Amino acid sequence: MDNLEVKFYDTVADSLLKFAVIISRSNGKWVFCKHKERDTYEVPGGHREPGEDILETAKRELQEETGAIQFDMKPICVYSVTGKNRVNDTGEETYGLLCFAEITEFDKELHSEMLERICNRCHSGKD
Repeated sequence: MDNLEVKFYDTVADSLLKFAVIISRSNGKWVFCKHKERDTYEVPGGHREPGEDILETAKRELQEETGAIQFDMKPICVYSVTGKNRVNDTGEETYGLLCFAEITEFDKELHSEMLERICNRCHSGKD
């Protein structure tokens, strides 16, 4: 993987937004997912489908990857990543929408490529 450069924007043209990433919490805990084919825990997110509104992308990905069925979601900002990585082999600048979601209810089972969902409280290091 090349060096990656991340930039943040208030907004860009909608046509540039190719993916959505969602930072989420439930009952005061951060929500992460573990993909069946990877060893890392990740935040939910994914690529925009043709003709799909970018906020619908964010909602769909949150539902698919965490099993969230009740949540409140808000867009935070637009960001871009430049450099080669697992999902961008050209290294060109790509744009996505970063959202925050407060999840109040999950489906009992995951129905996606995710192996598991975890909710983890951040520790301050004081305890």
